[in-house]
Amino acid sequence: MALDTFLFRELVAAIVVFFVTRFSIRLLFKNPSRKLPPGPKGWPIVGALPLLGTMPHVALAKMAKQYGPVMYLKMGTCDMVVASTPDAARAFLKTLDINFSNRPPNAGATHLAYDAQDMVFAHYGPRWKLLRKLSNLHMLGGKALDDWAQVRVIELGHMVQAMYESSKQGEPVVVSELLTYAMANMIGQVILSRRVFVTHGEESNEFKDMVVELMTSAGFFNIGDFIPSIAWLDLQGIERGMKKLHKRFDVLLTKMIEEHTASAHERKGKPDFLDVVVANQDNSDGERLNLTNIKALLLNLFTAGTDTSSSIIEWALTEMLKNPSILKRAHDEMDQVIGRNRRLEEADIAKLPYLQAICKETMRKHPSTPLNLPRVSTEACEVNGYYIPKNTRLSVNIWAIGRDPDVWENPLDFTPERFLSGKYAKIDPRGNDFELIPFGAGRRICAGTRMGIVLVEYILGTLVHSFDWKLPNGVAELNMDEAFGLALQKAVPLSAMVSPRLSLSAYAF
Repeated sequence: MALDTFLFRELVAAIVVFFVTRFSIRLLFKNPSRKLPPGPKGWPIVGALPLLGTMPHVALAKMAKQYGPVMYLKMGTCDMVVASTPDAARAFLKTLDINFSNRPPNAGATHLAYDAQDMVFAHYGPRWKLLRKLSNLHMLGGKALDDWAQVRVIELGHMVQAMYESSKQGEPVVVSELLTYAMANMIGQVILSRRVFVTHGEESNEFKDMVVELMTSAGFFNIGDFIPSIAWLDLQGIERGMKKLHKRFDVLLTKMIEEHTASAHERKGKPDFLDVVVANQDNSDGERLNLTNIKALLLNLFTAGTDTSSSIIEWALTEMLKNPSILKRAHDEMDQVIGRNRRLEEADIAKLPYLQAICKETMRKHPSTPLNLPRVSTEACEVNGYYIPKNTRLSVNIWAIGRDPDVWENPLDFTPERFLSGKYAKIDPRGNDFELIPFGAGRRICAGTRMGIVLVEYILGTLVHSFDWKLPNGVAELNMDEAFGLALQKAVPLSAMVSPRLSLSAYAF
């Protein structure tokens, strides 16, 4: 017994000596120049995770006011930095772009994106470059967008007609449902040469709910991502939900691909996007795309292509309903440039500076991805004199940048006029002006940036030009609450009454 007690004491003493020695050596050899950025201390084991709450972009913006533009958080066993000003974002996404060109491992990439086999989460390398190249050449780039301009005209015509019918019935329109219906069909026409949903209804609404669930669950700060040793416990139940949702999407995508393969004879000489991708499975660079890569890419295009743009449009309409003078000025501009005898065309947008200003102001105040998508450092580096360790996760708080009073005058106001003249007039959302980066910046900027801007301007412009907008009877005030996720949704979807304001011939289809 005495021997056991002696051995136990010796073991405890050895452990204590080990940790004291290790700590002392760390202090002795610590480089004083390797100073981490300031940040909150956080809790034992879980670190700063509990400090983020249900609205991480808001919580991190408040912390940045205390700790500064480059902030360090210990998140479980992981290091994380947050950039909250244009200069800080530029340092990471431009100066150190290559070092932060990869995504950190996370449950969303594993369980939703086919184990990061897609374009959004893929490692920065040959496969990612091939997926990006094919997407730009045949769907998202300038020439490709021009090639499928008529698809946008036709599908937006279906949407306008559905809204016109609702107005005749005296029924409100749920904006997010109609936007998902129209955008999914636009993307379906380009990728698959067919509409995904023949009519607006239960099937398209179910798809919308799946997309929202994907964006919401992928945006959660999952404990297992930051403490990998306990990931298997799935304490928040996030991964279980992701796995179920993935199965539903996989069934849908498999069906799309099988039906597309069966109808190949109908497209002789007229290949669509999926035909091109399949034809490039064996690339000249030696990179091979398998069926999983193709499904993952389609998942990216259908989900991000519908959700991010639709959220911006919904927020813009909400702000205009809240500020009727802005809606009136937009109507006046359109009536002067276009008149009321026809629908708005994409060629009109260049002559509608106020419409473009409304789009920019919405992207500033309600960015589609409030924290951008996370990146991770390949090597240790230095930013603003602070040491950033290897494998540090990076979040850029785009939402905070858009509401920074040191950058924007009266940032909480919705004021499109700020983009018409003065110091904000030349600011552009395409990733070069870090005051306004709704799609991110650098190598991993959203591949659909150009498409997103085209869709937002064209669809929003058409909806504003074609209809008068009012709140439903009995609704006195708009709900402006946000719902956090990869995309910043309205907590309560916008429902509004519309009435036609153009010649009846403009609604014929």
